Amino acid sequence: MKKLLHLMDDKFEELFLVATLSFSVILIFAQVVMRYVFRNSIFWSEELARYLFIWQAWIAASFATKHSRHINLDIIVNLCSPNVKKILFWAAHIIWLGFALYMAWLSARLTNTIFTRKTVSAAMQIRMGWVYLAVPFGCALMSIRLMQNLAARLRAGGKGVV
Repeated sequence: MKKLLHLMDDKFEELFLVATLSFSVILIFAQVVMRYVFRNSIFWSEELARYLFIWQAWIAASFATKHSRHINLDIIVNLCSPNVKKILFWAAHIIWLGFALYMAWLSARLTNTIFTRKTVSAAMQIRMGWVYLAVPFGCALMSIRLMQNLAARLRAGGKGVV
């Protein structure tokens, strides 16, 4: 488990996001050139770009969690005393963790159903379960990142913002 966490900390999300975004830009550019210059199109390119975008969104949610970049209500938190800020931090993160775990579980069940039904995409004929897998994978990664943030806060003695 420790090796897995170490691999994830070595910029897993960043590498995935940069690689897939670069590939998507190249793919969409090639599609535009093919369509308008050669009057022909790459029939599967738009579908692949759409599915890559779904994966990027869920992995980016984990990345934002890792770096504490999700939307906050700082204006309310800043008006509170330090003790209330700690309570709000813990409450928000524990609720968020519970929600992320619940979403991972529910979406894993849905993904399993999609895989079982052997539904395939229109253009590329890939199993749609691979597309749906982005949600449980992203939620599971987000859960791990939330646990890491909570553990870091515990190690710091409850001080500072993670």
